[in-house]
Amino acid sequence: MPARDNFHSVMRIGPVQIGTHRDRNGQTKYAAVCTADRCGWSADYSSQSAAQLAARTHRCRVR
Repeated sequence: MPARDNFHSVMRIGPVQIGTHRDRNGQTKYAAVCTADRCGWSADYSSQSAAQLAARTHRCRVR
């Protein structure tokens, strides 16, 4: 069965969006993704507070 990428509880902090999803093992994970052009930064976290902290401290290197 193919994995489904269903994000819910999406929030935005600056250029970074945080979405909640379930990984392959069924555990809840939080993905933080920068939406700025040519940035390409993203990361998965096990807690929402860690994802929010990463979003608040993220600085795009693209100018």
